[in-house]
Amino acid sequence: MRLSRYFMPILKENPKEAEIVSHRLMLRAGMIRQQSQGIYSWLPLGKRVLDKVNAIIRDEQNRAGAIELSMPTLQSAELWQESGRYDAYGKEMLRIKDRQDRPMLYGPTNEEMVTDIFRSSVKSYKDLPLNLYHIQLKFRDEIRPRFGTMRSREFMMKDAYSFDLTREAAEHSYNKMFAAYLRTFDRLGLRAIPMRADTGPIGGKLSHEFIILADTGESEVFCHKDFVDFDIPGEHTDFDSVEGLQAIFDKWTSLYAATSEMHDEAAFNAVPEGDRLSARGIEVGHIFYFGPKYSEPMGAKVQGPDGKEHFVHMGSYGIGPTRLVPAIIEASHDDNGIIWPASVAPFDVVVINMKAGDQACDDTCELIYAALSKAGKDVLYDDTDDRAGTKFATADLIGVPVQIIAGPRAVANGEVEVKDRKTGARETMTIEAAINRFVA
Repeated sequence: MRLSRYFMPILKENPKEAEIVSHRLMLRAGMIRQQSQGIYSWLPLGKRVLDKVNAIIRDEQNRAGAIELSMPTLQSAELWQESGRYDAYGKEMLRIKDRQDRPMLYGPTNEEMVTDIFRSSVKSYKDLPLNLYHIQLKFRDEIRPRFGTMRSREFMMKDAYSFDLTREAAEHSYNKMFAAYLRTFDRLGLRAIPMRADTGPIGGKLSHEFIILADTGESEVFCHKDFVDFDIPGEHTDFDSVEGLQAIFDKWTSLYAATSEMHDEAAFNAVPEGDRLSARGIEVGHIFYFGPKYSEPMGAKVQGPDGKEHFVHMGSYGIGPTRLVPAIIEASHDDNGIIWPASVAPFDVVVINMKAGDQACDDTCELIYAALSKAGKDVLYDDTDDRAGTKFATADLIGVPVQIIAGPRAVANGEVEVKDRKTGARETMTIEAAINRFVA
């Protein structure tokens, strides 16, 4: 992508409305634009990051055996009246009527709708276990949206829903998502700690929030410091192994960890003082087991091996991609801008032409741009005629992991400079060596 042809409206000044680092940097880097209170457009640079976040989420959901579908954003109020949540949910749910005066709602979550899909299609235990998920825009009319897309009214959610014959099987499905979430956040460059959490309006008996520690977190969290060094489940984790996944769950719940709503001061004080960690945290995922809470009122049951009908046990599992993007920035930035983990960076490399119009610089940059693009790399080519300081500031602000800098003097010697955005380390190397480093 040539920067001269790309839409990336950079802001030179810090926006006054931005209270935290991620909101400020997302606005300055031209990733998002506010359309109304708590509602944002995702501009091209931001959408590239969001798409890569979603790709990792999708990959890990599929690996764990979940199956993707797509459900509508507008839902019939009748389903929510069946479950008993229509009146109980509160003003966060946007209620509307269609032209036939039928009550509708803009879905804040999909337990009722997915239960309706299940009950109309699945009749036998032989079709279980089943886990259905989608990635969709949702709406909750937050009383105080803030911090950009960290807490917005319209947001993107990956929500998955599991169906099992028994509680034991449902807990195995819960453990699948538990392990999948640990892997997902690790691949996003985050250390997420699962903490006992309140079930809230979703309901249920078992719930964990996945929290990353950050000074700008909305709530106080309490945990054992050893969580920071726990090993993440590997790529070859067997998601069919009941014992293996239970061992992962047991390890990651063996030490104290709780959100403020579930905090037990006495239990926390029992942790050795040097091992206690009290900090602010950002919730990036939330999983629930709630048994037959929705299947009973909505009649979602299957025939079991005993020939009798049984209400299915359910769980739901949410990750907020539009919250994850600012969470990653909160965890990875410096005074100059964003430092993206390579897995979600909008571009792999930015090629900076220090003197656009100079034949040697132009030819060198075109050569590198073509070679890296052919090798499948996402490359941003800064071919603008901006001053050097502006080019460097832009590259640092948007946080691309690698900068390849082509200036007249270096190019005359057949060389370019390669800068690592995270460490700031610079290395001069031949043009060929620079290309080979990133295409090998």
